[in-house]
Amino acid sequence: MTNFIPIFPLGVVVYPDEQLNLHIFEPRYKQLIRDCIAENKPFGIPAVIDKKMVEYGTLVEIVRLEKTYDNGEMDVVTRGIKVFRILEVIRSIPDKMFTGAIVSYPENHFNSNGRLHAQVLQALRELHHILQINKTFKKADEELIAYDIAHHAGLSLHEEYEVLHLFQELQRLEYLKRHLLKVIPLMAEMERLKDRVKLNGHFRNLTAGDV
Repeated sequence: MTNFIPIFPLGVVVYPDEQLNLHIFEPRYKQLIRDCIAENKPFGIPAVIDKKMVEYGTLVEIVRLEKTYDNGEMDVVTRGIKVFRILEVIRSIPDKMFTGAIVSYPENHFNSNGRLHAQVLQALRELHHILQINKTFKKADEELIAYDIAHHAGLSLHEEYEVLHLFQELQRLEYLKRHLLKVIPLMAEMERLKDRVKLNGHFRNLTAGDV
């Protein structure tokens, strides 16, 4: 299926079911948001990476208009719906300041694997423990999917985008597992280095050991 959607390019990766709070201040996007609210229609957020709008993004719906300012700026709460692929960018729309795109919606599969899912969650919590981060999720462990976890795994923007256009849940989980198993030893070594730096200059109880 293909259709036309207004687009709001941003330097973030948005995942399906993710809540994204936006402060709208540019005239063209104030118009976009007003139109979407009036017509009860979603809009697209394609990621902008290295100053370039990329091929994939996420269709989002406006959950609520949180606040309207005297100058017309707005705070809106949005939620990701599904991933789209841009087929054609429409730069000029009659009577509109914003741009749009003809998009398609790749088929997305959410079949998981209990063992792999548990390994990813265990690795994620190990990373958070090393970093002394206390992260809680709104869902129970068994309900969490890769999209829920990805923003909390220390991925770069490029890596978050790679996850966005993997369309099998098993692929997404495997990607996160590989990333976490790569980064955890690095972070653990950084913490050990920090501890050694802290000890430098302090009196320590040392033994000669077996010599």
